[in-house]
Order: sequence, then structure tokens, then C-alpha cells
Amino acid sequence: MSMNRQNILITGASSGLGFMMAKLYAAQGKNLALCARRVDKLKLLKTEIEAANPNVKVFVRELDVNNHEQVFDVFKRFAEDLGHIDRVIVNAGMGKGASLGTGYFNANKQTAITNFVSAIAQCEAALELFRAQNHGHLVTISSVSAVRGFRRAMTVYAATKAAITSLTEGIRIDLLGTPIKATTIHPGFIRSEINEKVKTVPFIVDTETGCKAILKAIDKEGANYYVPSWPWAVMCRLMKIAPLRLLAKMS
Repeated sequence: MSMNRQNILITGASSGLGFMMAKLYAAQGKNLALCARRVDKLKLLKTEIEAANPNVKVFVRELDVNNHEQVFDVFKRFAEDLGHIDRVIVNAGMGKGASLGTGYFNANKQTAITNFVSAIAQCEAALELFRAQNHGHLVTISSVSAVRGFRRAMTVYAATKAAITSLTEGIRIDLLGTPIKATTIHPGFIRSEINEKVKTVPFIVDTETGCKAILKAIDKEGANYYVPSWPWAVMCRLMKIAPLRLLAKMS
């Protein structure tokens, strides 16, 4: 069972999953530390949350996760704002890219740095806080695409998500026997800003439905969750053994 995680930090909170998770947590009475590049959107979100939940404390700060020194600074400042941070959700990410060798190295590199190298910075910053206070819950947002390789725009994206899953497992091994937990969430196809131009994908759910499933999984504080669990807990097992021709049809 999860502890009472009252103070929650979410990166990439100005849109998509981060935005919706913030609203759902506020409705549960949680205090929030929200950061993203688009601070104007964060301020609007803060106003909306405080109007609906007057007892909730909301702090917002501008953060480009690719500015790694800023990641450490912003996390420390949030800890000062709230006294301590109980849970950090490493959610900021992007999905630019194309098939390798087709002239889009810069887009692929940008996705690799944002989704993986900058996630390391966020995990480091979170765990420095957690180790100092000797408790906390680190949550990384991976993807069902972490299970196998994918083609075209998904090639580098899926590789970064596999790296996130592996990184978090290594952290989990490191933290065995401590009061610090690490959980990886693998969302299936959830409608959000990152995929709003994608027309038809199987099993897609709206942002709120997807985020409710994510929060339910996070609260269990186990190792790995595939959400929504139907169909993804089953699909991911099948994906592990699927031939490449079948995977080609999925992306």
C-alpha cells in the first residue's frame, strides 16, 4: 500500500498527461509542484486548480528539462516551497523523429536527449531529495512502445522509453531495502498533445480515462504497470513474441 504522498512534483505539466494528472491529484487534495517550459499555461492551470480546490497548494515554475542544472535548481526550490516532496513524476517528453538515415538526425537526437538524458537529470534531482529525507516515490513515464522496437517516427522514441524502463529498474535495485520506491508506468495509446495529429490508433482512450488509470497504478507503488491494464497488460506480452511483420503494422 502507498504512503500518504501529499506533495507531488510533475514535470511536463503544461499539457497532455502531466496537465490531466495535476487536475486529478488536486481533486484528491494533493499539493502540487508543476513545471514545464510554457509557464503561461502552468499559471492558467494553477488558477483553475485553486478555484476548484481552495485548500490545495500549487507552485509553478518554468523548466526546460534539457537545461540540466535548472532541473536540480527547480526541484530544490519546490522542496523549499512545500517543505518536502513525496513523489516526483518524470513525465516531460517529446515524440519528434523519423526513420534513421532519412535526414532527420536532429529531430531524433532531440527526442533522445529530452526523453532519456534529461530523464536521468530529473531522476538524479528527485533521488537527491529523497535520499536526504529518506523517503519518497519516483515515478517514470515510459510507454508500451518500450517493449519492442518500432519503425519510422517511433524508432528513437521507443528506444528512449526502453531506456527509461531499464534505468528505473536499475534505480529500483539500488534502492532495495530503503523507504524510497521507484515505479515505471507504461501508458498505451492515450490521446494527448504529443499524438493529437495521429488519426487512427487501436485501443486509444481519452486523456482523463488514461490518466485515471495511471494514477491508480502509481498509487500501488509497485514496479511496472501497463495502462489502461486492458488491453495493454495482455498486448505487451503478445508484443514481446510478435514477429517483426506484425510490429510493422502497429506503428
